[in-house]
Amino acid sequence: MGDQESFAFAAAEARAGRPAKVKRPRVAREPKRAAETGRGAGRRKPAREARAERGSGADEPVQAGASMRVTASDMAKRQRDISVSEFFAKNRHLLGFDNPAKALLTTVKEGVDNALDACEEAGILPAIRVEISQLSETRFVIAIQDNGPGIVKQQVPKIFGSLLYGSKFHRLRQSRGQQGIGISAAGMYGLLTTGKPITVTTRTGPKKEAHRLEIAMDTKSNEPKIRRDETVAWDVPHGTRVEIELEGSYRGGQHSVDAYIRQISLANPHAEIRYAPPKRSAAARAAEPETPLLDAAAAAGKPAARADDDDDETPAAASAEGEILFPRVTDEIPEETAEIKPHPYGVELGVLMQMFRDTSARNLRSCLQNDFSRVSGRIADEICERAKVSAKRRTGEMAREEAERVHRAIQATKIMAPPTDCIAPIGDALIERALRSEVKADFYAAVTRRPVVYRGNPFLIEVGLAYGGALPAEESITVYRFANRVPLQYQQGACAITKAVTGTDWKSYQLQQPRGALPVGPLLLLVHIASVWVPFTSESKEAIAHYPEIIKEMRLGLQECGRQVGNFIRKRRREADEAKKRAYIEKYIPQVAIGLQQILGLGDPERDRIVRELSEVLERSRKA
Repeated sequence: MGDQESFAFAAAEARAGRPAKVKRPRVAREPKRAAETGRGAGRRKPAREARAERGSGADEPVQAGASMRVTASDMAKRQRDISVSEFFAKNRHLLGFDNPAKALLTTVKEGVDNALDACEEAGILPAIRVEISQLSETRFVIAIQDNGPGIVKQQVPKIFGSLLYGSKFHRLRQSRGQQGIGISAAGMYGLLTTGKPITVTTRTGPKKEAHRLEIAMDTKSNEPKIRRDETVAWDVPHGTRVEIELEGSYRGGQHSVDAYIRQISLANPHAEIRYAPPKRSAAARAAEPETPLLDAAAAAGKPAARADDDDDETPAAASAEGEILFPRVTDEIPEETAEIKPHPYGVELGVLMQMFRDTSARNLRSCLQNDFSRVSGRIADEICERAKVSAKRRTGEMAREEAERVHRAIQATKIMAPPTDCIAPIGDALIERALRSEVKADFYAAVTRRPVVYRGNPFLIEVGLAYGGALPAEESITVYRFANRVPLQYQQGACAITKAVTGTDWKSYQLQQPRGALPVGPLLLLVHIASVWVPFTSESKEAIAHYPEIIKEMRLGLQECGRQVGNFIRKRRREADEAKKRAYIEKYIPQVAIGLQQILGLGDPERDRIVRELSEVLERSRKA
């Protein structure tokens, strides 16, 4: 308390007849000098004195009672650039290399994605071979070979030995790869875990030489190091073969390489895929969970049974050597997608300012027309007028305030949606054919939605389903998630597709559904998003971000397929009820005829006639 409060308190105590205690202000004691105390020898010098003796500057600020461990100059000496490969080498879980099993799957996935993209861009029907050889319990060699156009020799080191090097990041068109990380990250993982470089064999034409290169990545500089470069004899007219030795774990189940290969064949019915898995014991195969797809590997060298005897599709089959063939369902290559310019609605202010600085256009009006899609001269004039910026203004000289006004004017101007020729959907007919060839079921349906836009990026949703048959009836439904024809194996709970499925009312489609969970029943769902830029939640591309526009389109597609399967279930239940009632009536028609015969004294011919007439009446009522 303060002095005034102390005296007031003392006065009150005096009036009460009690002695009062007055709090005296504290007086800081003078510290004893070392000479007086006799303890000066061996004492620790204050930080300011020690620093003065070292010549580090006695006028620097120091916290009381604390010694400075490093100086600003010491910290400056430690600063250095960090390469992207060095970052991902320490944070490889961000790229999908969390554990040995997932690393094996991610490596196969990245290699197959690149092979499919190369074949489709060259207009070649893909024929891909995937081999997994097991060297020891945790050591594998993965080989992926395609019949694509091959790779120019000078580009091979950069493609496989540098992160963030590719041809797909800066263009707006549908493709499986986006960032230029995948296959080079797989090679980096193999180098880190085994010390072995990635081996690439490629040939660009039947009259060209085949080159084999061994490439290692220098993670500190993100530069490739060529260990070996030689010309080899290769009996392949054109194509590429990639071999990576790595530490991994091979197992079956939902997140296995086997499941991935089956799913990739569903989403790419134009591709022929040969898969040679590592040899496993019978006990290991028996321990694996069942899959709703036709298990060709378990057929002991015999082709699996067809999903429908009336279909002409050929299911996957295993050879005597254990190699599994997934034949192509169609000979039609997906339509070539066009590259589009960015749509104004999807450009943020900072990106817009950078585009203004980098453009080759002479003024704002020309920049809006030439560098963006769906912006005509009339729309460009309207944007300039709304922003109150001259159409002849040089974009390189625009201030931030002017760019912000232009950005707000773009959002307030009605602009046509971007073109959709940059997207190549699978197609509902091919989805249904692929499901029929690979899934044993009683009913199939598929829907392809019309293209729509999120953040200025066009996208469309496709949904396919299979119901009944050999699918498990007492378990949660199976959901296959695809993005640009690529299966998504992990982080199902964090994906927008799962949110759309659980958010759909499946009870109205005759399926059981716990609150906030996947429905229960013999159902397999296939949901595919095709877009020029899929919004993944991370660099590993395992789940789709929760954009409201995307989730809405997914729900509409699911509801459309749900109505079809709901009608099928209701019809089958009606038929089952009618069959049950018919069986009851047919059971008692002869008894009714016998009773009439006894009451009316009819003969056996009349009794048989009554049975036939009552049966005809029952049949007519059933058809009505």
